[in-house]
Amino acid sequence: MNDAGWMAEAARLGQGARGRTAPNPNVGCVIVGTHGNLVASGATAPGGRPHAEAVALDAAGDAARGATLYTTLEPCAHASDRGPTCAALIPAAGIERVVIAVEDPDRRTAGEGIAMLRAAGVAVTLVDSADARDSLSGYLTRVALGRPRITLKLALSIDGKIALPSGESKWITGEDARAHVHLERAHSDMILVGRGTYLADSPSLDVRLPGLEEWSPRRALLTRGAAVAGWETLASPHDVFRLHDVNDLLVEGGSGAATAFLAADLVDRILIYRAPILVGAGKSSFGYIGLDAIGDAHGRWVARDGARLGVDRLEIYERVA
Repeated sequence: MNDAGWMAEAARLGQGARGRTAPNPNVGCVIVGTHGNLVASGATAPGGRPHAEAVALDAAGDAARGATLYTTLEPCAHASDRGPTCAALIPAAGIERVVIAVEDPDRRTAGEGIAMLRAAGVAVTLVDSADARDSLSGYLTRVALGRPRITLKLALSIDGKIALPSGESKWITGEDARAHVHLERAHSDMILVGRGTYLADSPSLDVRLPGLEEWSPRRALLTRGAAVAGWETLASPHDVFRLHDVNDLLVEGGSGAATAFLAADLVDRILIYRAPILVGAGKSSFGYIGLDAIGDAHGRWVARDGARLGVDRLEIYERVA
């Protein structure tokens, strides 16, 4: 396997840790021996420590000597009272070459990790990996913009309705789509709904997938009303800028919360779970978002690969402007 293939595997490991490491990045790492064999692998541990490189090096032991280490993010270089930096651990373990997908934008490491490795005699190669960037998108967004990456989830009928006129919405989509939503929850640090949804549905917002129950994220309400025990409160969408320990925020609804975040231009990604049903008169997914001309709507979103989920269809859109 070539560098791109091994980095794709590291990105898969990092993606699997998403939602468990904030505010640290969810890094993936693999170590490959001199004969092209997989020696060890690892991802950032829950809570953010130990880092992926330390996990993989510990698993590799003496087999790390002379090997190549692939990591989705530049190894850390800033001192910590919780242990040595990864940029120091790697040469000490005898790694001869390090392949890095993304330079760390954190000013405490940015470029310093690479410089430390090269100063210790380790060959460093940078490769471009869309998979690695995607796996780290929550962390990269938070460092760049000072807020989490925000994903808006909507379950819609063919004609774009989220509920009947009565408000009934259970269940628009089938079991496969709902299971995918739970996986998205598991890979989010926080999940948010509006006060109306909380009062109407009393949602638990937990993860109910076998083996992932402990991955249920923190819960938040978008409300200017009284606080609710067990829930964090955001008075407005702009309060996301104080969520310094959240990399990925999932907004599940309802229409008021969706409208508020879109109107504030704070949505990075939209997941639409489209059911093959027609509702007709019913509740729309969101209201006025500040758009007054159709021409202004174009060029803002791009469709990514979707998926068939049982009878339903997942549509994925990412903001491009």
